[in-house]
Amino acid sequence: MAKGFFISKAVGIVCIVAAVGAVATIIALSVVYSQEKAKNNDSNLQPTKPPPVTKPPGPTTAKPSNELWDKYRLPSNLVPNHYNVTLRPRLTPDASGKYIFTGESSVEFHCAEATNLILIHSHKLTYSPVSNGLLARLTAVNNGDTVPGIESVWLQNETQYLVVQLKGDLTKGNYYILETIFEGELADDLGGFYRSEYTENGVKKVIATTQMEATDARKAFPCFDEPEMKATFDITLIHDLGTVALSNGKEIETTEDTMGDVKVLKTKFERTERMSTYLLAFIVSEFDFIQDNSDDVLIRIFARKPAIAAGQGEYALNKTGPMLKFFEEYYNYSYPLPKSDQVGLPDFPFGAMENWGLITYRETALLYDEEYSSNSDKERIATVIAHELAHMWFSNLVTMRWWNDLWLNEGFATYGEYLGAHQAEPTWNIKDLIVLNDVHRVFAVDALASSHPLSSKEEDIQKPAQINELFDTITYSKGASIVRMMSDFLTEDVFEQGFQTYLKAFAFQNTVYTDLWTHLQMAVDATGTALPQSVNNIMNTWVLQMGFPVVTINTATGDVSQKHFLLDPESVVTTPSPYNYEWIVPMRWMKTGAVQALTWLETKSASIPAMKVTGNDWVLANIDVAGYYRVNYDQANWDKLLNALNTNHEVIPVINRAQLVDDAFNLARAKIIQTVQALETTTYLNNETAYMPWASAINNLDYFYLMFDRSEVYGPMQDYLRKQVTPLFNYYKDLTGNWADVPTGHMDQYNEVNAISLACRTDLQECQELTTTWFRDWMNTGVNKIHPNLRSTMYCNAIATGGAAEWEFAWDKFKNTSIAAEVDKLRIALACTKQAWLLNRYLEYALNPNMIRKQDAMSTIVYIANNVIGQSLAWDFVRARWSYIFSQYGSESNSFPNLINGVTERFSTEFELQQLKQFKADNAEVGFGSGTLALDQSIERTVANIKWIAENKNNVLNWFIAESKS
Repeated sequence: MAKGFFISKAVGIVCIVAAVGAVATIIALSVVYSQEKAKNNDSNLQPTKPPPVTKPPGPTTAKPSNELWDKYRLPSNLVPNHYNVTLRPRLTPDASGKYIFTGESSVEFHCAEATNLILIHSHKLTYSPVSNGLLARLTAVNNGDTVPGIESVWLQNETQYLVVQLKGDLTKGNYYILETIFEGELADDLGGFYRSEYTENGVKKVIATTQMEATDARKAFPCFDEPEMKATFDITLIHDLGTVALSNGKEIETTEDTMGDVKVLKTKFERTERMSTYLLAFIVSEFDFIQDNSDDVLIRIFARKPAIAAGQGEYALNKTGPMLKFFEEYYNYSYPLPKSDQVGLPDFPFGAMENWGLITYRETALLYDEEYSSNSDKERIATVIAHELAHMWFSNLVTMRWWNDLWLNEGFATYGEYLGAHQAEPTWNIKDLIVLNDVHRVFAVDALASSHPLSSKEEDIQKPAQINELFDTITYSKGASIVRMMSDFLTEDVFEQGFQTYLKAFAFQNTVYTDLWTHLQMAVDATGTALPQSVNNIMNTWVLQMGFPVVTINTATGDVSQKHFLLDPESVVTTPSPYNYEWIVPMRWMKTGAVQALTWLETKSASIPAMKVTGNDWVLANIDVAGYYRVNYDQANWDKLLNALNTNHEVIPVINRAQLVDDAFNLARAKIIQTVQALETTTYLNNETAYMPWASAINNLDYFYLMFDRSEVYGPMQDYLRKQVTPLFNYYKDLTGNWADVPTGHMDQYNEVNAISLACRTDLQECQELTTTWFRDWMNTGVNKIHPNLRSTMYCNAIATGGAAEWEFAWDKFKNTSIAAEVDKLRIALACTKQAWLLNRYLEYALNPNMIRKQDAMSTIVYIANNVIGQSLAWDFVRARWSYIFSQYGSESNSFPNLINGVTERFSTEFELQQLKQFKADNAEVGFGSGTLALDQSIERTVANIKWIAENKNNVLNWFIAESKS
C-alpha cells in the first residue's frame, strides 16, 4: 500500500513555513490491498432479506483458556485451496438505520494434519443456520470420504475466530468444504467491507467498497486471513440496478435477477490467481470510467461521474500503461492478470491499496485536474500509481510469509515508485528526491532508542494492533533506503538479475527475506561481482538491528570508524543487537571533487590511507547519499567543506549539499559537533537556488521553530532567515516575471513555493502583501487567479494574517468544492489561522464526519497542532477525547502514530513531559493500539528536546543575533 497520511511537497512546505505554525512533515502509511477472484459453485442461496441473527449453538460462556482458539495465529493443520463467495451489499439503510451486507461463503481446504477443530477468521459478522440449526455445514470434496459431524459452532471474539468443534477428526490428506451464511454491517469505519458516501447533484450516493490489509478480510467473509494462506477466489456480487460491480477478476457476466420482489443485478467474476486474502477487493458503485489497452491488458480508471467527465482520470490512464510495461521489463515477468482497474474513492483510509487487479486510491492520489492540481499533486499521483503497480509483483505475485517481513513488500514498492515515476516523467529527476522524502525522513525516527529493526521476530508480531504498528516509516522509508543502497553497491544490473530469478522461483508463493538474499547472491556469483562478504552477511546487519551508524573520517590520519547514531546519546538502548550495533558499510566518496572507488568499512574502525588528505584537499563521503548512514569529519575537513560551499558550492553535488546540511544539524543534536557549526552550513544559502539544499535546511530549521517559537530566540531567528531567503524570493520573482509565469523545472517549481513560504513565514512584507492581495482578490471577485502550485502557501498565509472573514470564506469553498486536490489545500490551510476560537471550532469539526471526512480526521487535528497557537488546543482536545477517538476511529488505526507524534512534536518542557507521561498512565486501560510505540517515542523525544534546549539556547540566540546583523 502507499504511504498514508500523505502531505504533498507544496503542502509540506507550507506546513513548515506558515507564519503561525512550525509544521513537521507527517508521513504515514497509506495502505491499499489487492484481493482475489473466487469460485462460485453455481450457488444461488442468497436470501432476499437479511438472515436472522441467531446465537451460536452450544455454550455462550468463555471457553477453556489456552486452547488453540485463544492464540492469534492459525494452526498449520488446515490449508485453504479455493473460496466461493457471494455478497449482497445494501446501499440503503434498513429500518434501524444500518447499512448491511449479506453473504454466503464456501471454502475448500486441505487437511494437512488430523484435527477435530476448524478455526477460521471472522470479525464483526453474525451467522445464520446453514443446516440442522448449525451455523456451518461441512462436506467432503470426494463423496466417498467420511465427514465428522459438527458438535458446536461459536465466535471467539478476542482472537477473531469462527470456531467449529467436530465430533471426530478430519482425515489427513482429504479435502473438505465449509459453508456459511452471514451478515455484516457496511459501516463507515474504512475497514473490511465498508461504506463510503458522497453527494452528486444534491443527491447522496453510497458506495460499498473494501480495505482488507492487514487483517480486515475477516470482516467481509469468514476466511483463513493470513498472508501465507493463499487460495483462489470466485466472487459473485449481487447489486442494485444502476450500479456497477468490480472485483479482482474480470467480469464474466452480469445478469438481471429477482430476489423477492426486488430486481437486482448479479455479476460473476473470473477466478483469481492464487493470492492472499488481504489483496481481495470488491466495489459496488455508480462510478463511471475511462479505459485503454496496453499489450492486451485492459486498464480502466473509475471515479465519481463528474470527476470522469471533467477528465480527472486522464493523467492516471495515460501513465498506467507505460508504467506497467516498464515494470514488466524491470521484473522480467509479464503482468499476470487481464486487467488493471484503478478506483478513486471519496473515503479511503490510506493513500492507495495494491489489490490485485483492482487498486483502490484516495481521490487525491489518482485524480488530476489541470486547473486545480499542483505540481506536487501530479507527482503524488505518479508516485502512488508507481508504488501500487510495483506491488503487483513484490507483494502480490510473491508475498511475505508473515507480517514481520512487511518491509520486504513496502520497501521494494517505495523504492520502485521512484523508478516507475521516473519512467513516466523523466524530466523530473525524481529519483533524487528519495533522499529527502525517505532517507532523511526515516533517519529522524531510526535515530531513537525506541526504534525497531526492519525485520521483527515472527513470534513478536501476533495481534492485529501489533501488525498495524509495522506500517510505519521504518518499514516504508528505511526499507526503500536499504534497497536503494543494495542496488547501488551490487549495481543495478546485478540487483535486477537477482530479484528476477527470485520472482520466477517464488511466483504465487510466500517467502522470507533471506530467500531474496539467496537469489541476489546467485547473481553476484554468476557475474563475479566483488563483495567483501556475502549478501546475507552484509544485509543482515541492516535488517536485523535497528538504527544506523555515523561514520567518522579523520582526514589527517585516514582513520575511519563507525558508531550507532542516537539523537540523544544519553538514551538507553534496551533492544539487543545480534551485531553489537556495527554494520558492514559501503562507502562511495570523493576527494576534492574527484569520485573514488567504492570502499567498505567492515569493522568498528579501520585505517583507509586513501582518505588521508593534505593542503586544500577535502573528502566528501556517501556520494548521492547512496548509503544509509551519516558522516562526520575532523574539524579541518568540515572547515574545508564549508569553505567550498561559500566559495563555489556547485563543486559539491546538489544531493550532497543537502546531505551536509542534514548531517550537520543532526550531528549537532547528537552532541557530536556544535550546534552553531550546523548553523554555519546555512550561511551560503543566500547564493543557493537549488531545491534540495533549501528543502533540507528548511526541514532542519523547522526543529528550531518547534523548540524556539515560544521563546526569545524567535525574533533573531526570524531576522536571520528573512535575510537568507530574500535573495531566493527575488530570484523567483524575477524568473517568473513578478509571479506571472511558472518555472520550467520540476524542482524549481517546488523551490518557488519554498521561497514564498519562508519569506512569508519570516514576515517579509512584500510576501505578506502578495499573499493577502491575491486571496482578497479571490474573495472580492470570485475568480481564483492563484496558480495551483502556489495555492497551499497562499491560502495558509492569507488565512494566518487574516481573521474570521478569510477563514469563513475558505471554509465555504472547502464545503462546496468537489475537486479532491483543492479540498485538501483548503482543509490544511484552515488550520493556519491565528484565531484560537476558530481553531477550537475546527477541532470539533474534525470529529464530525458531516464536516470532515473520517479519512481526514486525524490529519486535520495534526495540522492544527502544527500551528503554534493550535498545538496546546489540539493536545487538550486529544487528551479529553482519547477514549472516543480510540473507539470511533479504530483501535488499530494506522493513523494513531501520526496523531500522537503530531500533537506532541513541540513538547520541550518538563511540564509537557509530565503531561505526556500522565496521558499514558490515564489511558492505560483504554490503550493506544498502533500508537503505542509512537507514544514511547514521543516521551523519548521530549526528554531529548528538554536537554537540547538547556544546552543550546544561549549559543543559538547569540549566533542568530550576530548573523542577522552581519
